[in-house]
Amino acid sequence: MKKRKTMSILLIIILAVFTLLLAGGAYYGAFSKIDFRMEEQGGEMLVYEEITGDYSRTPAVMDKVCQALLNDEKIATTKGAGIYYDNPKKVEKSKLRSEIGCIVEGQDAAVLARLSAKYKVKMIPRGRYLVTEFPHKGKMSVLFGIMKVYPALAKYAEANNLADGPLTEIYDVPNKKIVYLKQVTK
Repeated sequence: MKKRKTMSILLIIILAVFTLLLAGGAYYGAFSKIDFRMEEQGGEMLVYEEITGDYSRTPAVMDKVCQALLNDEKIATTKGAGIYYDNPKKVEKSKLRSEIGCIVEGQDAAVLARLSAKYKVKMIPRGRYLVTEFPHKGKMSVLFGIMKVYPALAKYAEANNLADGPLTEIYDVPNKKIVYLKQVTK
């Protein structure tokens, strides 16, 4: 009888853990559908640092840029961004190139000129992009996005004969989404 009760408790614990994992996965986007659309995008002002090396350094660099803008320039940003130039499946980790930082919105020309003197600043190129969105509810959403969006994007690009090119990720905190922009070239 005691063994049966122990087994029942163990089964309940396993089911509870499984249910929590499913609920957590659902919350962070693990079951989100990936839909692509073609549209005009870009034009955002990006304050950034250039990085060569492992893309896993992205969060620390993004935080560093956002904190510098807030603490040194008194500019609060709500959108982080990264432009990733190389496919990590084709380029050695130490040679991966990216530009990581924050989108600065609503600033006048004088502020932008001041920022340009101190930081790297550029416009995300305006153009035709393959676009998809993914929920952003924390770091786990970023990981689920990488696991779901990138394979779907590669499959879509191959099926539609789209060349490899830079991919921009915009972390839109107020709207709780990650926007993925792939420049379209045939």
